[in-house]
Amino acid sequence: MCGVFGVQGSLDATKYTFLGLYALQHRGEESAGIVTFNREKANIVKGCGLVEEVFKKVNLDEIQGSLAMGHVRYSTTGSSNDINVQPFMVKHRGKTLAVVHNGNLTNTSFLSQQLESSGSIFQTSMDSEILIHLLAKSSEDDLENKFVEALGHVEGAYSALFMVDDILVGARDPYGVRPLSLGKKDGAYFFTSETCAFDLVGVEYIRDIARGEIVFIYPDGKIASKQMKKAKASRCVFEQVYFARPDSLVFGQSISKQRKRLGHVLAEESFVDADMVLAVPDSGNFAAMGYAEKSGIPFEMGIVRNHYIGRTFIKSSQLIREFSVKIKLNPIRDLVDGKKIVLVDDSIVRGTTSKRRVEALRECGAKEIHMRVSCPPVVSPCFYGMDFPSTKDLIGAQKSVEAIGDHIGVDSLSYLSLQGMKNALNGEKDEFCDACFSKSYPIKVDQSANKYVMENA
Repeated sequence: MCGVFGVQGSLDATKYTFLGLYALQHRGEESAGIVTFNREKANIVKGCGLVEEVFKKVNLDEIQGSLAMGHVRYSTTGSSNDINVQPFMVKHRGKTLAVVHNGNLTNTSFLSQQLESSGSIFQTSMDSEILIHLLAKSSEDDLENKFVEALGHVEGAYSALFMVDDILVGARDPYGVRPLSLGKKDGAYFFTSETCAFDLVGVEYIRDIARGEIVFIYPDGKIASKQMKKAKASRCVFEQVYFARPDSLVFGQSISKQRKRLGHVLAEESFVDADMVLAVPDSGNFAAMGYAEKSGIPFEMGIVRNHYIGRTFIKSSQLIREFSVKIKLNPIRDLVDGKKIVLVDDSIVRGTTSKRRVEALRECGAKEIHMRVSCPPVVSPCFYGMDFPSTKDLIGAQKSVEAIGDHIGVDSLSYLSLQGMKNALNGEKDEFCDACFSKSYPIKVDQSANKYVMENA
């Protein structure tokens, strides 16, 4: 998933970007980095680890610039090495080019073969690097046309920021799969993956970057926009269900409100009589509140989260995931002992965490556990930036709903229907990519084996 943040036109651009990455830490826990530009000089700091770990020994004043952009990286299969940490930066014809990217390109095999056959030498296994090579090889003289030509060759999902010396560029793919917003403060312009980062640094949200739009922000404050041909809107529905922070606007919508609506519809579709509704914190909180509101069953905070443990389904190995689950969430015994519980979670991907949570509730004396999930079963791989690239990793693709319920040990299990999810999020409109639930892919995917597939997010 990754998070990107960028600033043009502020003396505090580096510090704002540092804080913005803090706000986006939930989007990537593997690595972090910032690149800046100040008076013909570029500086870059990046490394593996959380934002605090990467920058704890860095004096931000020493890498200050009026332009800065940063990245937090989301762990994906086969990509845990220093060379793939973003930003990716090169020098070309006297200019500094850099990129930070959220998403996955789907025609990387074809593009990399073409580029290598014409002399390009790749330094990483990131699909993001392809974007820089395409820009460098563009035959256009005008910068804005270079971007239109280069990105015209690319297929897949991307919300990306580019630095071309002192020019900041933001671009979003024609389908609008990944989010990217524009804001302003004190004459400076900002980009971010989620508006919670704007809230932290006091930036006014202006609008979302349109799908297929490329926005150029020049050092004198001038803004220009180029529009590529738009495709059918295919915003990633998993942003609404799970990944985005509830205090964010994503795709122009309040995440907390949308998750409550998911809970409302879930209660309408799969009501069960119980003593209380519990959420699997934190991403299940608002759906559980919605379920409680619609069902009339009291909502209780019956599971306590250790906030020093990150997201478990994006950990780098199964062993680490299982350990993280055990120490991440702990039920309140006195509250759940002898009670019938509706346990609301946002999703079940591999089933590892759900099974352990149910076991913990049983150990605390829960009488009945009825699990309700605020999205449909995840049955299909994602090739656009989520870390479930194979059906063998998805319990929803391997087992029936009844069998999943037996596996995780609940008295009953129900998922939100696909149509119910669509109704809750956008009514009659059909603007989301739901391929992980429906197997209906909006963007053509080259699934042939190559070194780039799922290596970047």
